[in-house]
Amino acid sequence: MAGKETLKLVANNKKAFHDYFIDETYEAGIALHGTEVKSLRMGKCSIKESFIRIENGEVFVYGMHISPYEKGNIFNKDPLRVKKLLMHKAEINKLTGKIKEKGYTLVPLQVYFKQGKAKVEVGLARGKKLYDKREDIAKKDQRREMERDFKVKNI
Repeated sequence: MAGKETLKLVANNKKAFHDYFIDETYEAGIALHGTEVKSLRMGKCSIKESFIRIENGEVFVYGMHISPYEKGNIFNKDPLRVKKLLMHKAEINKLTGKIKEKGYTLVPLQVYFKQGKAKVEVGLARGKKLYDKREDIAKKDQRREMERDFKVKNI
């Protein structure tokens, strides 16, 4: 089973692709507590309003909401607590250099399980202007129209 990688998607951040140009993506592990992992396995996670910061050479995700586990009682942690991301030192240094450039930020793109471990896909992103967003919406509408026309012709 060396060649097979099983990915179980938990949360996706579609808003990030709408608001940012994603230049590069990185994979990072998440430091979690026991009941948080159980809640993640049940799919109780939201990363819509979350963002990532690098502080003192460590990477943290803010605003990532993991709902409390129903059977977790006193062991449940705060759903919005700051979670540490696990990355290689070289990657962190590279990202730190990129973020210092104007207009770059880090956003979580998706949360998933890979070979039983919780992972976050981190995107190095540049903010879109309003006209960029309008342009993307126009392209999407145009593609949808073309697909509709193609579908009608093939029936």
